[in-house]
Amino acid sequence: MDLGTFSVSLSVKDLSTTRAFYEKLGFSVFHDASEQHYLILRNGDCTIGLFEGMFEGNILTFNPGWDRDAQAVDDFDDVRDIQAGLEAVGVELMSRADPDSTGPADIMLSDPEGNVILIDQHVPRPGV
Repeated sequence: MDLGTFSVSLSVKDLSTTRAFYEKLGFSVFHDASEQHYLILRNGDCTIGLFEGMFEGNILTFNPGWDRDAQAVDDFDDVRDIQAGLEAVGVELMSRADPDSTGPADIMLSDPEGNVILIDQHVPRPGV
């Protein structure tokens, strides 16, 4: 099962202060949506998202169907197939995708320690 491109989504209280901190660590803005209260930063192969007031806690994020530059790829494991595979091995989901849908979709789950995992697919099912 290929979960796609990985990033960490951080819940922040002050977007500009947190951005300045991570820029000191060598990160630079990859996608600026600060007017919508979030930024995506990159340092080499590491990607982090800073999200002000959008959710509680930090989230491990996977994006099936995207490469590391947020460009669509042709061959990937669709989130609905990932969902079916996880459910088949007994993983409980916090939110599910409609298995009959074909567009972008997401699922959420948490690990045994309560860390939230978001599998967020922004592109349609392959072949659609």
